[in-house]
Order: sequence, then structure tokens, then C-alpha cells
Amino acid sequence: MITIRKSQDRGHANHGWLDSYHSFSFAEYYDPAHMGYSVLRVINEDKIAAGGGFGMHSHRDMEIITYMLVGELTHRDSMGNGSVIHAGDVQRMTAGSGIRHSEINASAESEAHLLQIWITPAQTNLVPSYEEKHFSNEQKHNQWCLIASPDGRKGAITIQQTVDLYATVLDAEHKLSVPLQQKRCAYLQVVAGEVLCAGNLLKAGDAAKIENETNVEITAQLNAEMLWFDLPMLGE
Repeated sequence: MITIRKSQDRGHANHGWLDSYHSFSFAEYYDPAHMGYSVLRVINEDKIAAGGGFGMHSHRDMEIITYMLVGELTHRDSMGNGSVIHAGDVQRMTAGSGIRHSEINASAESEAHLLQIWITPAQTNLVPSYEEKHFSNEQKHNQWCLIASPDGRKGAITIQQTVDLYATVLDAEHKLSVPLQQKRCAYLQVVAGEVLCAGNLLKAGDAAKIENETNVEITAQLNAEMLWFDLPMLGE
């Protein structure tokens, strides 16, 4: 079963310095039909104006992943980490028992564009931790590149949940097949371009919830970028 979530159906908030689309209920956007999917709680597509950003704020008991698309983001946190992440970088924070952090567009001239992803951890009250890695377009070109997993295999960042997160950058007309294991479901997020997913046309910002399928075929209609979340089927 494949259920499509169109880009225009997402929640939207424009604060001037921040233009954000919410795949699931977040902040002032509340939709009881879209509170999350499996252990996936948040996918926010954020465009942050030059010099804008989030000041110091708190999180706990959440795996927070930032997938940078365009621009640069300055990160500071209460663990003492400080860095600038760039397009192609993937950042992970285990908020655990509690952290404070800030995220500011590092450029005074250009917009930053990113996806921020929250995943509910397998355990609460974990020791907070931080990790970041770069994944090149070459690593993602016409193939699935594992960027996050519970065991950090294949050079992925490590998350505290039984989720495998893959990214790909596809040339137009290139095709990928994805197997789905028993007691697993998936969430496909189209970041850019257009693809056919099991015959469904998906454009940038669109997504698909996938359950009870054994194999899913995806074909790029235009050059495209996508994320694939391999998730536990809750209640199984």
C-alpha cells in the first residue's frame, strides 16, 4: 500500500526570516491525521534567510538530523560543539536527557536550505551526543547511499533507533528498486526533481508512505534527489 502526501498539503509557516513546510504536526501546525509515521516525528523543509536562525533553545529525547541542501549553517550547543555545516553535510544530535543549541545561517548574503528530521529514539534519557559527516553527490549518484543507521555501518552517522536512512541523486530516466522486509515500512521524501514511485508521480516536496510492499520501483522523470527511510512497523 502506497499513500501519497503532496507537497502543497503540508503545513506551512512563513516568519520572514524562516519559510518552513511541515510534513507532520509541528509548532502551530496541528493535523491529527499527520502526527508522524512509525518513529518518524518531524520532517521540516526550512529556508533560512541570510543572517537568520534559531537562537539557543532546548530539546530532549529526540534524534535530530539536519540534511543540508544549500548554503551554510552555524551550529553551537551546550555540549561545547561548534561548527559550520555545508551542503551535503548530515548532522545528528542525540538530545537524550537534554541539550541546548542554536542554528544560524552562516551567510550574510545567501539563503540556507535544509531538511530537519526528528526521530523518536529507542530509549529515553540517553547521554546527549553529536556527530556530523559529509556525503558527496558522487556517493549518492544513481545509487542509495546509507547516511544514518543504528550501527553506523558503511560510514553512516549513528542514530539511536532501528532506522536506516538513505539518500540518492538520480539522473533523469535512471531507475532504482528497493526491497522492503517483513515488519518494516518506508517513507520516501522527494527533495528535488520528479520521480515515478510504483506508477505515482511525485514532485519536489511530495512524499509516500509505503507498507506491505515487497519491492518498490522508482524511476526519475527529471534529475532528482530523494531520501528513503526504512522504518519499523509499529505494533508488529
